[in-house]
Amino acid sequence: MERIASITRDTNETQISMSLNLDGSGRGNISTGIGFFDHMLNSFARHGFFDLDLTVKGDLEVDTHHTIEDTGIVLGQAIRKAVGDKKGIVRYGSQILPMDESLVLCALDLCGRPYLVWDLVLDREKVGDLETEMVREFFYAVSYGAEMNLHLKQLSGTNNHHIIEAAFKAFAKALDGAVAAEPRLSGVLSTKGSL
Repeated sequence: MERIASITRDTNETQISMSLNLDGSGRGNISTGIGFFDHMLNSFARHGFFDLDLTVKGDLEVDTHHTIEDTGIVLGQAIRKAVGDKKGIVRYGSQILPMDESLVLCALDLCGRPYLVWDLVLDREKVGDLETEMVREFFYAVSYGAEMNLHLKQLSGTNNHHIIEAAFKAFAKALDGAVAAEPRLSGVLSTKGSL
């Protein structure tokens, strides 16, 4: 069964078209108008072995907020749609990922209950053309769109570029683990019988 989702979002602030394949090869075709954000999303696709096609036209003349937040909402929705009923998947995923001096932990649960725990220290206003405060907003939007419990914790690091990139890559690896097939499981991994 293909686990592919296509989502469009059209508002006065953003026009977004996204296709996500959870069982891809790590190919990203991404254009948001924000160079560093594109780089992070390409890293997410590559390190999670997801195929991600994404085109965003946002009101960047205002600022980057709507573009980044709405992209997070749509990515979360695509994850939720592509995973489907969650039968036969691991459900949980975690990764501790190093990038030079930085070390970031990501843990997630595809439980159907959105929650973000954020513990990253970003002390620069921008990395490239990305406002660092928007990194949290992106992951918050993903967690709610996907209805996932998501924890991101910085264990070490001083360089904001490295910390952010480690977070995106750790998220990719944790998600790849969570959506993997569990051959011992016939239904969903829950005592409730549904997620």
